[in-house]
Amino acid sequence: MPRRASDAVGVPVLAAIGLQLAYPLTHGTARDRITMATVVVVAAASVGHATLTRGRRGLACCVVAGSVGFCAEVVGVHTGVPFGDYSYSGSLGWQVAGVPIIAGLAWTMLAWPAALVARRLAGSAPMRVLIGGWALASWDLFLDPQLVAAGHWRWAHPDPHLPGVPTVPLTNFAGWLLVSMAISLAVQAILGHTAPRPTAAARSPRVAPRGVSARRQPANEWTPRADDRWMVAFYLWTYVSSIVGLLAFLHLQAAALWGALGMGVVAGPLANRLRAEIG
Repeated sequence: MPRRASDAVGVPVLAAIGLQLAYPLTHGTARDRITMATVVVVAAASVGHATLTRGRRGLACCVVAGSVGFCAEVVGVHTGVPFGDYSYSGSLGWQVAGVPIIAGLAWTMLAWPAALVARRLAGSAPMRVLIGGWALASWDLFLDPQLVAAGHWRWAHPDPHLPGVPTVPLTNFAGWLLVSMAISLAVQAILGHTAPRPTAAARSPRVAPRGVSARRQPANEWTPRADDRWMVAFYLWTYVSSIVGLLAFLHLQAAALWGALGMGVVAGPLANRLRAEIG
């Protein structure tokens, strides 16, 4: 893949960061529009990156993630399974079967970065599925309390719940984990052992991490020259910005703490791995 095309993925990622920075500074309809715009932009970045770096398999991963997530939402709204008894308001745009269309894009927007993070941290297929599923599900520890507070959806009976998060039932987190694991299993199965398409720089001799022979590096393992850095960076940005946003601006301190602990299970080792390789 040409370096210029790889760097182009950074444009929507940076645009999404700009929108996220603006979110706590707005209110009402303007904040709703920023929420929807952020989802669309990040989903576009994920789909674009997946297609550019993994071709049809990458595109298939995004389609599957969005489809599985959206179908789970439709089932959930009408049956209460697997998330609990909840309903959407009309603040997130057009709906199909009681679910905003944008909900499918929301599953896609972080399912792809989560899958890449899993492949970055683990070599075996089972571990990639488990890490990818948790990397995606733990995001909801930030997401649901924030968007319930914004009035985008609500639960009929939000009990039992995590301490300090009375608006979101534990059934929701259990449902997210179930659906996220299903998405992770499908995405990792589609990707198999495929490696990203190399950039011009990556076609030059590879630099192995310290203590690791370049000869022993798996062909699909991330290196400092690989093309996944925008998506990996966005995952870490999501983690840090969610903590800061919920703590400092949205006054959801308990949700910020639970999210920091849950998503930190993946974000912490990822940051340590990147720091070790870059250093």
